Amino acid sequence: MYDELNKAAISELVHEFYGDVRRDPQLLAIFDAAIGDNWTAHLGRMVEFWSTVMLATHEFKGNVYGTHMAIGGVVPDHFQRWLALFEAAARRLFVPALAEEFLVVARRIAASLQYGFFGSVEVH
Repeated sequence: MYDELNKAAISELVHEFYGDVRRDPQLLAIFDAAIGDNWTAHLGRMVEFWSTVMLATHEFKGNVYGTHMAIGGVVPDHFQRWLALFEAAARRLFVPALAEEFLVVARRIAASLQYGFFGSVEVH
């Protein structure tokens, strides 16, 4: 269990979380449709994203909101499932205080994207 944030810990979280996503019948189709065979590149981008968010590395350059708004087939339940899997991975890998730091950000991201898709927010 990690008690400090660093890029290696973030990389493990990203890979473990997306491994869970790829095994999840509710989320797999949405992610595969958006990512296709580019999982390796996507995982690298997500490590950059979370490193930028959590460690202020400024590695990630991109339009998170615009990219996600172009994805079809998203329903509100996808956000709850995404958050549940992310929370489980964060809590498995990090001490409670660090897991909660990730979850504050993840909930904010989910709320913003859910609002963009549906004009309402039901993130728990």
